[in-house]
Parts: sequence; structure tokens; C-alpha cells
Amino acid sequence: MKEILQEKIQKFPNTPGVYFFYGKNQELLYVGKATSLKSRVKSYFLGKRGTRAIEAMIDKVENIKYKQTDSVLEAVILEANYIRDKRPKYNVLGKDDKSWNYILITKDSFPLVKTMREHEFKQLSKKDIKQFQYLFGPYPGLNTKATLVLLRKLFQFSSCSPSAKRPCLYYQMGQCLGVCAHTITEKEYKQQVIGPLVQFLSGKKKRLIKILEKRMKKESSSQNFEEAARLRNQIFRLQRIHDVAILNKSFFEDERKSEGAFSRIEGYDISNLGTTGKVGSMVVFENGLSKKSDYRKFKIKTILGQSDVDCLEEVMVRRLKHTEWKYPDLFLIDGGKPQVNRVKRIFQTFGVDIPVIGIAKGPARKKNEFIFAKEEKNLVHWVYTHQDILIQVRDEAHRFAVTYQRSLRKIKK
Repeated sequence: MKEILQEKIQKFPNTPGVYFFYGKNQELLYVGKATSLKSRVKSYFLGKRGTRAIEAMIDKVENIKYKQTDSVLEAVILEANYIRDKRPKYNVLGKDDKSWNYILITKDSFPLVKTMREHEFKQLSKKDIKQFQYLFGPYPGLNTKATLVLLRKLFQFSSCSPSAKRPCLYYQMGQCLGVCAHTITEKEYKQQVIGPLVQFLSGKKKRLIKILEKRMKKESSSQNFEEAARLRNQIFRLQRIHDVAILNKSFFEDERKSEGAFSRIEGYDISNLGTTGKVGSMVVFENGLSKKSDYRKFKIKTILGQSDVDCLEEVMVRRLKHTEWKYPDLFLIDGGKPQVNRVKRIFQTFGVDIPVIGIAKGPARKKNEFIFAKEEKNLVHWVYTHQDILIQVRDEAHRFAVTYQRSLRKIKK
């Protein structure tokens, strides 16, 4: 049975979505969300699979299905709806109220959008609960701060009072329609902000986009071009949520907490164009988020030839000499076995015992291949489960190196 399931998983897409584990008689055992359906589901069948409850569940799985979504946020919403409606056995068994969160909308004249942990919500009195018009969730493992940032960009809801003396910062940034600036009425706010937000959180994005498109055409016909443009921009953002990295990264942070992975990663790349000089880059990600204040760039000083491996050695030696720089939990190198082996030898010289993973394009240069030293083989499960964030780190290191090299070329000219 496991062989059949693993063959099926190989056909899963590397896109966000929700997956479903079924037991005998198509009993729904578990529902989960994923940034990459293929990687996430595959991880359950690679070595250690999590808690005892999850271990027991996997042995009972007889079928796996999935639903793709356009973004991780939509996967979070869809997962919560299924858990609430179907109450799968192993979702309920593994439930931790402290990591589940609600999104709440108040009954105010200009409704406010709030978040609350489930254990806090359960402590509210009936009177307190009545202040909320809408209740969405609970969402497992949701980074509420990052989610509100994204929702505000999509729907421009207000967090301030209509009696405010001056417009808020969000209004100046174009992320609030102006409750504090008195540029929108109560009726308009509920129609333009709260209504669409409720539709989206109800999992009805496609229906919402059709409504907005119809409204945009109507506003354009009435020559209300400013509102038509706003609606056009909102539709554009809704159709491209997957281009917004913030939720994917924060989702990685939540996965990291549950699976005990690495909180700080350093990524390295060498940009070597020969005649225009050689440079190296170091980027840092913490909890799935880039930390640009810790980025470093290196102009290669001692290597005369074109060897990327030798250039990488210079960069790593210079980096390790900076003992005041915080060490990461994982080093990620853009390169194959030669690069990984060289870095490991350097680490032995400096007495550094931190995992090193390489990432290469593979023989056909069509897919990413991760390179492990012998002592890092135990990381295979984690790496392939979280390859999406590692690819982001690699790509950012490459971008940073190329940008630095271009700046040097301009100075030289």
C-alpha cells in the first residue's frame, strides 16, 4: 500500500494546497495545508514522521487526495473550513488551542478586524462574543501578524477610529481607505472593505473576483475612473497572492516550530564572470524571513584563477574570522559536492560543527538537487520538506551577489 501511495505522491504538484488522508471506507483521518503539496505529503513517508499520533495515523492511510490553491493563505482558510466541518479524528487528537487562531470582525459602525488565540476566545463571556459580527477559524499554526499585513494590502481595512484627528500611516501608504481621514462613509466601507473580506475568508475568492469585475465595469461606465482603478488593482492583487512571499515565509516559521528545524540560515553564492571580477554573497534568513541587516558581500581578493570552489573558500574563511557575527543553525551553499566538501574541511580547521547543505541544478539543470555530507544524511527529511524556503535562500544569495557585481562593474566603467 505504501508503495502505491508513494507513486501517487510523485504526481502531486509543488504548489500550495490542502491534502487529505483517508483510512478504511474512505474515512477522513487528517487534513493539512502545504506550501508544496508534493514535498509536504512526501515527508510523512520519509523516516521520522512526527508525533506518535501521526505515526499511528500514517499506518492507517489507504488513500490521499489534495486540492490546489492559488496561495498559502487560501490553503490555510480551506484547511480550517474542512477541520471545522468534518472534524477529522487526527486533527482533533493533535489539537493545541494555543497554536490555533481566529480572525474576528466586530459590529462597530466601521468594523475592526482582530485576531485572537482560541484558548483566549474560549475565556470570553457570551456578552463579549456578541461584539463580533463575523468569526473565522480557528486556523492551526497561523502567523496572525503576517496574515493581517497581507489582508490589509488586499482589502485596505481600517484599524483606527473615525474620530481620529489626523489620517493614519496606513492611509498615507494606501493601505486604508480613510476612515480616519473621513473619505469614506459607513455604507461604502462595509461594501468596499468588509463585504469582500468576508467573501475571501469564507473561501469564495473566485466569486468575489467576479463581483469586483462587475463593479469595476459599472464604475468605469459611470466615469468614476478612480474607483474603477482601485477595483482593478484589488483584483490584480487577489489573482496574484502567490507572488507575495510574506505569508509563505511566515508559514515556514510555523512549520519550523512544530518540526524542530533551523531558525537561522546563512546562504552563500559566488558570482564569477572572469574579466569583471569575482564576488561572494552571504544572506541570512531567520524564522523564514530575510534579515537584510545581516547580509554581507565579499570582493574576492586572493584567488587569481576562475575556481568557484577556491573563491568560496576565501569567503568562508573571511566569514568565520568574524566571530562577532552570530552563527547560523545551517549553512546553505549554492554548489555541489566539491563546494560542500571544501566548506566541511574549512569548518574542521576552525572547529565549527554546523550542518552544511549544497543546492545544485542537477545533471540536466532542470531541477534542484540537494547535496549532503555523510554526517548530514539525517537532514534529508527536513530539507526536502522545506525545500521551498531553501530555494528562496539560494535565489536571494544569487540575486545579492549579482547585484553587487553589477555595481562594481558600473564603478569600474
